[in-house]
Amino acid sequence: MAVPAKLVDLYIDLRRLTEEHVRGFTEPNSDKLLPDMHPLEQNVFTIVLDLNETLIYSDWKRERGWRTFKRPGVDAFLEHLAQFYEIIVFSDQQIMEVDQVVNRLDPKNFIRYRLSRVATRYVHGKHFRDLSMLNRDPKKVLYISAHALEGTLQSENCVSIKPWQGEVEDTALLDLIPFLEYIAKHRPADVRTVLASYQGLDISKEFIERSKEHRRRMQDQKQRGLLWRQ
Repeated sequence: MAVPAKLVDLYIDLRRLTEEHVRGFTEPNSDKLLPDMHPLEQNVFTIVLDLNETLIYSDWKRERGWRTFKRPGVDAFLEHLAQFYEIIVFSDQQIMEVDQVVNRLDPKNFIRYRLSRVATRYVHGKHFRDLSMLNRDPKKVLYISAHALEGTLQSENCVSIKPWQGEVEDTALLDLIPFLEYIAKHRPADVRTVLASYQGLDISKEFIERSKEHRRRMQDQKQRGLLWRQ
């Protein structure tokens, strides 16, 4: 039985509208999530930060409802690294929640941009951060999260940090600063290669051990040079 041409056209139009509607929920809201980097900052690296259990922790109790706590060291972490990095928050929460948290978390505006759920890619029931959509060189992007490997499609850019759930003695953010400052100052050709060398290790601790070993070797070489001249 022949199908009227108008009915076929109607079906195609409805199919297209449905696909566009679905993409609105599953795809980032733009092909470029961030504006172009300023020409004078082309060599600047980018830190992408998660919120939940990375910079903050939220919990609920019947007697007081929801409360959000700031991770120890957040202020010093942001203020120090803003000297070297472009800092971005990328959360899978709604934009109103993200704005509310960041406004209180970062009153000095060290965080340049905020990305929320509408910027994520929805795959198999989960919201993923697609770092390839940032409009940044992936060789210069570090994604720091307590759930790094679960929250992004680019595991090679991940810096995992211990999930924080309110422990007052936590120093994880501060412990990361020496490694991050080293990256910013030495500007490796591809940060993903550096991160690959730390795979499966605690980056903060391993970096300190490698730094000690490097200093020891330098001291040995210096001593050998003195003995040779004598």
